[in-house]
Amino acid sequence: MINKRLLIKNLLAHNDESSFYDKKRKIDLGSKEGKAKFLKHVCALSNSNPANNSFIVIGVEDETNEINGVDFFDDSKIQNLINAYLTNAPIVTYENVAFPSLPPDKVVGLVTIRPNGKITSLRKNIWKYWGGSIFLRDGSISMPKNFDIEIKDVNSEIVKAIENKAKNNIEHTLDGVIDFINNRHNDLQSHYKVFKELFVVCWAGIAKKVKTQTYYSRVDIELINEQVRLFYSTLDEVTISYTDDQFVITEYVLLGLNNSNKFYPLEEVRITFQENGLYTINSTLLFKAPQYDKKILHHVYNSNNALIDKLEKGIMLNERQMKDLKNLPATYLICYLNDFNEALSKLLAAKNYLKPFKTVYISYKESVRILRKLKYNE
Repeated sequence: MINKRLLIKNLLAHNDESSFYDKKRKIDLGSKEGKAKFLKHVCALSNSNPANNSFIVIGVEDETNEINGVDFFDDSKIQNLINAYLTNAPIVTYENVAFPSLPPDKVVGLVTIRPNGKITSLRKNIWKYWGGSIFLRDGSISMPKNFDIEIKDVNSEIVKAIENKAKNNIEHTLDGVIDFINNRHNDLQSHYKVFKELFVVCWAGIAKKVKTQTYYSRVDIELINEQVRLFYSTLDEVTISYTDDQFVITEYVLLGLNNSNKFYPLEEVRITFQENGLYTINSTLLFKAPQYDKKILHHVYNSNNALIDKLEKGIMLNERQMKDLKNLPATYLICYLNDFNEALSKLLAAKNYLKPFKTVYISYKESVRILRKLKYNE
């Protein structure tokens, strides 16, 4: 079992960007350009390293290797994006790796690319890249190759050595559990559960019991063996259940209008642990969008547009308008889910105007995350 934090440290310490490893300050899967660049790098790494894993480390400064981290990214459907745009698609996973030096809401993203031994190419046009394009790594750069290529294995030994150095042990596991409970979450109720005498899952949050069901807010859930954060949210609430073989997380999102909010189930993530030391993670989207009267939504939509217009013009908002601004991302989301199609572009265009308002911007990122999940499940 590989400790992903040790793996990232070994990649950063001993290797420049190469045909099996790339690093990024951040990636943007919310735009066509960002998706296209990400797909280009996945394609190039898969083709340049056909017999073993390749990696992209996200949240690291290119020149200095300084670890600044990125926001938690819980998109379990990233493989859908890969399959939609790449022919002979590799298996791609995105994991959120916890680092003690980072703030609680930051992680280092680790993309692992497992090729299938065949040449990978773009299935269709995206941004400025043409369908049918093939990419390879030329040093630290992903370059297009528009001719027949022969894929060669030149990295197996070095990648095997890096992964061996990153194997977990009992000391790392115990240190991880103690750090999770005593240091990172000493102000919260923390728990741990051992599965198959091998896997250790820790979780912490503020517990609230409603009838027979316990809900957690300010939730952090981590697979300690691999230092991988499975879930993190300061806003949404989750329920947690487990058996001897499975750990199940059900996430809820709070939505509503006019201070009448309700928790809606968003997604269930089911982690199944096996006797052979492997585990699988499967997610099921549960979300059903709340429906509202169109006349009410027209009023909400126009009010949101007026608020953004004021921000664009630098006009100060009064107390009532500030209260409406806090709800703006969620109400734009509701409008979009009720067939106000332009609400999505309005929400995305408002990003830079919402950044100065910390709580509003957190709500913005949550709304975009929900939209991304819905899109990848279509």
